[in-house]
Amino acid sequence: MRTVLAVDGGNSKTDVALVAEDGTVLARGRGAGFTPQSSGVPAAIDVLGDTARRILGEDAATPYADLVSAYVAGADLPVEEESLREEISSRGYGADVVVGNDTFALLRAGATRPWGVAVVCGAGINAVGVSPGGEIARFPALGRLSGDWGGGYGLGEEALWHAVRAEDGRGPATLLLETVRGHFGVRRAEEVVLAIHFGELAHEVLHGLVPPLLEAATGDAVARAVVERQADEVAVLGVVAMRRLGLLERPCEVVLGGGVLTARHPLLHGMIEERYAAQAPAARLLVTDLPPIVGAALLGLERLGAEPGAAARLREGFAEPAPVS
Repeated sequence: MRTVLAVDGGNSKTDVALVAEDGTVLARGRGAGFTPQSSGVPAAIDVLGDTARRILGEDAATPYADLVSAYVAGADLPVEEESLREEISSRGYGADVVVGNDTFALLRAGATRPWGVAVVCGAGINAVGVSPGGEIARFPALGRLSGDWGGGYGLGEEALWHAVRAEDGRGPATLLLETVRGHFGVRRAEEVVLAIHFGELAHEVLHGLVPPLLEAATGDAVARAVVERQADEVAVLGVVAMRRLGLLERPCEVVLGGGVLTARHPLLHGMIEERYAAQAPAARLLVTDLPPIVGAALLGLERLGAEPGAAARLREGFAEPAPVS
């Protein structure tokens, strides 16, 4: 029976699973973050290989599977996908290798069919769309340089920006000032700025401001405006993807994923629902509870031409908690 080595590589973790062609999950585990843009492609693929060896056993020989189905962060452009695919192929991890952006895995994990739109709002923000005929709509997703706004890091930066301006008088008063002070346990928000500037705090800690930002938004106009803008971005990404693919006027599933959206905060989620109802009334919003690794495995099984029953078996396999490795 043929096998798929499925990979979901994110900035904070790399999930790997070995799946049989009938959908049976043979092994699964988690490794360190997958960061080709900061650590380099070889180092990122080292993480993949280290995680695979840990779950398969140090004596496991390559190729680990008939197909490596890797859907990962840092594969935002076709040239990046090809660079990652070539590196995986050179290691001999699989007889065949397919690489795509991790948002495609989110779409396949959450949608009930192989097409639709996915919007991810986790550390960053991105979206993809796939039409019934296989046409693709995507975005560069390179941050503010490519027109993106929001995600956990972006929201955290906005919260700190408004807090500092309220503190020094450049901006209006806002609950975000006390939110930042309380979250970091400091007397002044400026202390957080300086700690990040001098490397005493990692920039990534700003992601932790998202939950208190959302709570502050229920009673603070400045915080609410930030959340409204995030809702606008989640909506415009999905709507534009649907428009490009001719899906705007027909029933289309829009899968929402990433920690900011899967938290299902009532205020943010309600705003998103309102915007889709106004701009794409035929769309059906789905917040997926399945991890993107399921989508990576499903895409791999479909590439192998697995029987339909394999998908149900795969989903059942991931319903069980992952073993500690």
